[in-house]
Amino acid sequence: MTCNLLLVDDHSLIRAGVRALVLDIPGYAVIGEANDGAQLLEAVERLNPDIILLDLSMRDTGGLDALRQLQAVRPQSKVLILSMHTDPQLIMQALEIGAHGYLLKDTTATELAQALEALRNDERYLSPAIAHTVINQALTQVQRHSLVETETHNLTGRQLEILRLIVRGKSTREIANGLGLSIKTVETHRSQIMKRLQIFDVAGLVLFAVRERIISLDD
Repeated sequence: MTCNLLLVDDHSLIRAGVRALVLDIPGYAVIGEANDGAQLLEAVERLNPDIILLDLSMRDTGGLDALRQLQAVRPQSKVLILSMHTDPQLIMQALEIGAHGYLLKDTTATELAQALEALRNDERYLSPAIAHTVINQALTQVQRHSLVETETHNLTGRQLEILRLIVRGKSTREIANGLGLSIKTVETHRSQIMKRLQIFDVAGLVLFAVRERIISLDD
């Protein structure tokens, strides 16, 4: 079944470039485009896209505001941020509001395909180019704020190993291949980790992993 995409960017050349990349990725189709917040909401209601590729720098409506609106009107659509911004606070905000993935605009077709596949499979995706930035920001937040101590996480050794890979932005397939496990086994571990920690987003997992010293900038 084809996965339907909506492109949202106020630069027509960027939309054309992304559309060209998608043409080379089997199983995906661009069904619509929008260049501002008003067009975005109209297109979402009319087209019901599976995945929305959203720029954070639209002129009339900030990308974060657009993301908040999307969470209210179409929460079932996955949102993949496609941005030139590498500001860690902005990235963390987008993830906390509800973005399912974050890619830089200089991404390759291969990485775009990996990100789309992850979102299609109800996973999160962080570009490896910004994963370190997200961890750094999480570490900064931990250092700045006095956080309430959590109970012992009681994760198994394998779950800790998988958690480290998740917060670095690895997809389920990449984790499975790297550890010699089946995709189903990794998915089971991922579900158990989130259920045990009661954390269901990447930003929260990163904060937890840094706070509990499960991962550090030197890993």
